[in-house]
Amino acid sequence: MSAGKLPEGWVESQLSEICSKPQYGYTTKSSASGEIKYLRTTDITKGAVNWSNVPYCLDIPDDVSKYQLHDRDIVISRAGSIGFSSLLKNPPSNAVFASYLIRFKPSDFFSELYLKRFLESGNYWNQLSSMSAGNAVQNVNAQKLSTLIVPIPPLVEQIIIAEKLDTLLAQVDSTKARLEQIPQILKRFRQALMAAAVSGHLTEAWRNKHCNIDINNISVSKYKPNNGLFEQAKSSVPEIPSSWQIIPSAHLIEYITSGSRGWADYYSTEGALFLRMSNVRYNTTKLDLDDLQFVNLPGSVEGKRSHVKVDDLIISLTADVGRVARIDKDLGEAYINQHLALVRPTKNIDSEYFALCIASQNIGVKQIQFFKKGATKAGLGLDDIRSLAIPFPPLSEQQEIVRRVEQLFVYADTIEKQVNNALTRVNNLTQSILAKAFRGELSSQWRAENPELITGENSAAALLKKIKDEREAIKRLPKPKRSAIKKKTGKRMSKQIIKVVEALTQAGEPLSGQQLLDAAGYPGDSNTDDLEKFFLDIRQALIVEKSIVKLERSEDGQDWFSLAEVGSNE
Repeated sequence: MSAGKLPEGWVESQLSEICSKPQYGYTTKSSASGEIKYLRTTDITKGAVNWSNVPYCLDIPDDVSKYQLHDRDIVISRAGSIGFSSLLKNPPSNAVFASYLIRFKPSDFFSELYLKRFLESGNYWNQLSSMSAGNAVQNVNAQKLSTLIVPIPPLVEQIIIAEKLDTLLAQVDSTKARLEQIPQILKRFRQALMAAAVSGHLTEAWRNKHCNIDINNISVSKYKPNNGLFEQAKSSVPEIPSSWQIIPSAHLIEYITSGSRGWADYYSTEGALFLRMSNVRYNTTKLDLDDLQFVNLPGSVEGKRSHVKVDDLIISLTADVGRVARIDKDLGEAYINQHLALVRPTKNIDSEYFALCIASQNIGVKQIQFFKKGATKAGLGLDDIRSLAIPFPPLSEQQEIVRRVEQLFVYADTIEKQVNNALTRVNNLTQSILAKAFRGELSSQWRAENPELITGENSAAALLKKIKDEREAIKRLPKPKRSAIKKKTGKRMSKQIIKVVEALTQAGEPLSGQQLLDAAGYPGDSNTDDLEKFFLDIRQALIVEKSIVKLERSEDGQDWFSLAEVGSNE
């Protein structure tokens, strides 16, 4: 799947052409303890691998080296969280990978950082989606992943792009992290606002200007509190203004009931609104109408006693008890289920102020937690609700409290909406930046300023040839003897390994690839890890340091290397 027109000098290639042969991981179960770390799909789906959280192998592989993880390895999940990938940086020496992961090792002549960023791009995910489309079980295999089309710029440009992406995406992540903190700040603000409101702090200045207001005369209610519960609740109320009282909620309730059972028999796609636990939330008194259920009731049903009206409060009785919402508009015909209580306030109290008292952390929430600790059964009862201790200011001050709280809540809601919109844009920004990177737009100016680094032997086409030549060179090297490798330990090399530049300096003449391998101190039975280290050193010296040069091949097909002449890289 082509990504469209590529910049001049770029090419496209399959993943298999720039990486080693893909490898499936080891199959066993994980264990909380052991000797060999066992990297799984779940360990790579949340950013960088946290090795302290990675479990161990229950059974150790017979040949640990076959599955051992190395620096620059890229593992891709083939099932479950399909397509998630991780670039490993200096993994523990005692770590292998699980069978639901596939390992790819980028060529030493290819930037692993560039490739990892490509594996985060929309281009990659779109290709992956096409590969797994139509499968009953969503998965991909090594063969499919090997055919992924990768846009390939010259190596130096790969490095430039990866560096630019690191900088830009770090800024995006930082912005996102700051934005994600704001909802929690607003949550604490709302909690603090309600606490200040129902303890008198919010209207202190207002109260000083209106000191002649009479205390409310409370009409007699048919409900009574549980005196023991009320006294317990009253003892938890913070200090309140001298002009306020503490009143049992029973004296402020005109009607209270809970919903009845059996409503599921009447569920419908239309009819009367049926309010449930999901319609009430913490830290707000607003009814949440995002998740609606309707009921189609017969003419006479017992549950109609829970018909809600404007200014009624509904309170959760089970699970997350004490959540409250006020009915602030006419809902038409609406009822509650058995997990909610309906409270209809008297005219002595502003219904929104009543709801604020129940919703506030320092009044309602605190008292309900006391009731729960002493309860003999789970949940909240109507007796508990009737026994709440309510700080009770004059009605005019209640109304002023409500006005100020609503004004500040609107302000907080506006900020939260703006933050959510900003988060949406930031989340889209990551893919937008990645798309620009792999269309060459992030490095267009750099290309214009550095034409010599993207043409000729530095071109992407030449790069692919180097990678192909590297593979052929590895094939021509003597195969390591597995039996010899297994017997040898960490001190198997009697000769110290040195840099290829130093080896050429000591030799004083050009060397073939095999001669350079020997001169640098690598044993004749070098294993795959040694060979990768050798070729990585050559790559560093050839491309980055430019301290050596590759000569024309000899008749036997071997590459030859010599020290670069002083000034040849200027």
